[in-house]
This record gives sequence, structure tokens and C-alpha cells, in this order.
Amino acid sequence: MKKQLKKMGRPRLLIVGCGDVGMRLLPLLRAQFRIFALTSQPARCAELRAAGAIPIVANLDDTASLARLSGLAAYCVHLAPPRSEGDLDGRTQNLIAILPDKSQLVYISTTGVYGDCGGAIFDEARPVRPQNARAVRRVAAEQALRAWAKRSQSRMSILRVPGIYAADRLPLERLQKGTPALNDVDDVYTNHIHADDLAMLIKLALFRALPQRIYHAVDDSDLKMAAYFDLVADTFKLPRPPRRPRYALAQEVSPMLLSFMSESRRMQNHRIKTELGMRFNYPTVAQGVAAAWAQHQRSISGT
Repeated sequence: MKKQLKKMGRPRLLIVGCGDVGMRLLPLLRAQFRIFALTSQPARCAELRAAGAIPIVANLDDTASLARLSGLAAYCVHLAPPRSEGDLDGRTQNLIAILPDKSQLVYISTTGVYGDCGGAIFDEARPVRPQNARAVRRVAAEQALRAWAKRSQSRMSILRVPGIYAADRLPLERLQKGTPALNDVDDVYTNHIHADDLAMLIKLALFRALPQRIYHAVDDSDLKMAAYFDLVADTFKLPRPPRRPRYALAQEVSPMLLSFMSESRRMQNHRIKTELGMRFNYPTVAQGVAAAWAQHQRSISGT
């Protein structure tokens, strides 16, 4: 298939869910692929076209709008989240229906599929144990993609992604509002990756991932959640968030936010280094946040 695509020019790649990470991915792949970006927002077409993609207006929730995409691209990056209700991911099911056999797909899943692990350190062999509806839908999407890859003789890999951060994706508003964090005894370990490093990981997975392989898309940091907030606060000269015990915090934050503060895990990333050859631009959150502060200072000074 690759030889046939080569004869026809650059192979076609479909990016589904081309938001912030997708936009960071585009310049990394423009030379290798003819890129199509699916968007449900016609107003984004000019932005996508300027970034080097061919925009296609369609909606993963509307199968009729997807029909003309059937067989369009043999490579796919699936960044679109499931809908916010139900136990299944209908969007992934609808995408599968238009992909050709013997495709290659990278799916961006979530580390939330593991649920609360009590701060344990673990690799990709750990079984999933989703504990909220969002994670249940992600597990359903992963299972659907595995079944599709088997029956269509396609290559599929899964990147399980934690909290994504970047200079424009920091909890500055939360800190400015003084939203409390958990005290140390109740706090949870969280994992992170810089948005630019995630984009690079997706590129590497397209070229190097083993078939039906799972990868932890996490950096080298080992931080509790409140320590992350403190790091950002100290770097950006903001007050550290007040600390609360879990029972008190439950009265002050939304149920969704509390759910993120109820799962503790530390995920190993050996596989992305040994199999994909990943070299981080920002190996730790401390380095990424420091770079964000430097960028902020340059924007203030106009340099």
C-alpha cells in the first residue's frame, strides 16, 4: 500500500479533531503527507488552510456528512473526544466506518482509563479500570478501534495522554481566583506532557509505533497536583492556592474538578523512549513552565 501511495505522491493523512494539538502537529507532517483536517466549524477553514491542511467540513455525530470521506486517507490521527454522555463512543464508531482497510491510525486516549491507582508507579501492562463516565467512553473507543484494526488488517496505536500544558494552557485563571487545592495528605499524583511534545509523539507514532501498541504519553515529572499549582504560581509570581482536606474541598469545587483530584497515578514512559525514540523538548513540567515564563517575559518586553 505504501508503494502505491508513493507513486501517487504524498500519502493522505486525515486529522480528526484538529484543535490546539492538531495545529501543533501540522507543521511536523506537512512535508510527508497531504493533510486533510476534519472540522465541524466552517469558520475554521481559513485557519486550517493557512496552516497547510485541506479543511473538510463534516461532523462525527452526523454520518451523512462523513459519507464523502469514505476511503479518503490511509493514515489517520484521531484526536476527537467522545460526546459527553453514554457508555460508548459513537464518534469513533462513525469514523471507523469511513476508514479504508489496511489503514494506519494513531488514537489519542487518556490516562483516565486506569482510574485511581493509589499513587502506584506502573507501565502499559496495567489493566484499565475506568471510574467515571468519561473514562468508560474512552475505554469503549479503544476497544472499538482494536476490533476494527483486527478485522481491517490495519495498524493502530494508542497514546494515553495525561494533563496537557503549554504557555497558553496553564492554570493561571484558577490561581488568580484562589481556587483551593488538596492538602498534602489527601493530594494525588498527576502526570503531564507539553503540547509540543505530544505533537512530536504523534508524529513518531505514525512512523514507528508497533501494531496495536499502547504508549504512555507522559514526561519525566513526578508531581502531586498541588505541587504543580505551586510551581506555576511561584513562576508567575502569583499566590499559591490555599490547601484544604478532601471533605472540605468537595464543598468548594465542581464535581468534575473533584473527580480529577480523586485519581492518583505515576506512569512510566520507557516505551515511548525505547520504541519511538522520543526526546522531550520539555522533559519535566518545571522546564516547560520556566519556558512559558520566559515567553511571557518576552511578550511583555516586545522582544
